[in-house]
Amino acid sequence: MNDTHALQLIVGLGNPGNKYNNTRHNAGQDWVLELAKNYGITMAAEKRFFGLYGQGMMEGQKVHLLIPTTFMNLSGQALQAVSAYYKIDNPAILVAHDELDLPPGTARFKQGGGHGGHNGLRDIINKRGGDKNFHRLRIGIGHPGNAKQVVSYVLKKAPNDEFISTQRAMDNAIHYLPDALKGCWQQAMNSLHSQSE
Repeated sequence: MNDTHALQLIVGLGNPGNKYNNTRHNAGQDWVLELAKNYGITMAAEKRFFGLYGQGMMEGQKVHLLIPTTFMNLSGQALQAVSAYYKIDNPAILVAHDELDLPPGTARFKQGGGHGGHNGLRDIINKRGGDKNFHRLRIGIGHPGNAKQVVSYVLKKAPNDEFISTQRAMDNAIHYLPDALKGCWQQAMNSLHSQSE
């Protein structure tokens, strides 16, 4: 199945500043940095886009990469700035983010859906006028088991074994991204999900 919408913009969510580097909540940001490195795309601060921005060719098509440098709960500001400037609609956008409801070592492509309590997704949906029809890469970080511990849990660095399994899942997502880039979402989802079942 081809959804005809090739990807034009890939956004990685996280919090800015050294104190948040490599924390669980920055999994989306870390994935886009890895993606940029893989494709030789330079990310640089761009004030008008409220983030780190780069563009380049990925699998024969031009793609914009963005990491908001606002705090997580204002992620929509950067996405909105880039998508308005380049006239990119939601179905051509992929947002990579950490996911409490998936165990570490798991990554899933997803089409549309709600915010699931994720403040970055919540702000993006609000800034897009309630339109949830953008793609996501959900990078599993696991759940601490107690809702009161979630904030401190996501803002901590993962122990080494968890970090390694998350890295493996992120590498798998890069490996199967070419199908998604072309708009073959079902194929991309099936391939990636079979790697982490």
